[in-house]
Formats: sequence, structure tokens, C-alpha cells
Amino acid sequence: MVRHVILWKIKDTFDDNKKAEIKADAKAGLEALKGRVPGLLDMQIHIDGLASSSADLMMESSFENEAALKGYAVHPEHVKVADSAVRPFMEVRMCLDFEV
Repeated sequence: MVRHVILWKIKDTFDDNKKAEIKADAKAGLEALKGRVPGLLDMQIHIDGLASSSADLMMESSFENEAALKGYAVHPEHVKVADSAVRPFMEVRMCLDFEV
């Protein structure tokens, strides 16, 4: 199994209300991919970090294997969500992929 973890920081140009909307939209869109992308076993988006956090969102996801993760990256449903609800709003993205 492969774990895919991402931390995002939303652009500072957005106010707190817009940031809350962005987080909710990203969470809804990404978590809706469960059952729609082959090899995606689980997806959880965390948007309620403590004040001590330096990131705004965290994605924890699990895939059957590395090939499934690569397929997810280019899957049309994922690309649609990423291009509409995530990428335009983020200034920092950090990723760690690992096998368990």
C-alpha cells in the first residue's frame, strides 16, 4: 500500500471567510473521489488545524500501489477537482509519498 500525504497553504490574498470556503470546497471535491478513482483506497482532508499549524489543509490518502497513485495523478475526475478547487488557491504544496 502507498500513502500520499499533502500539506497546502492557501494564498494570503484571501480573507478568512474565503479561506474557509476554499477549504470546504477542496475537502468536498477531493473526498468525493473515493470510489471513483481506481486504486484509491481512502481519502481524508483535514481543514480544522490548530492555531499552531503552518498549513491550512492536509490530505491523507491511501492507494493500492504506486501505479494506482500515478493513475490518480492524471485521472480526469482528480484533475477536474485539482484544477477548479485546489490549485488556483494555493501558494505552497508539500507532498510525501511512502510505502507501508
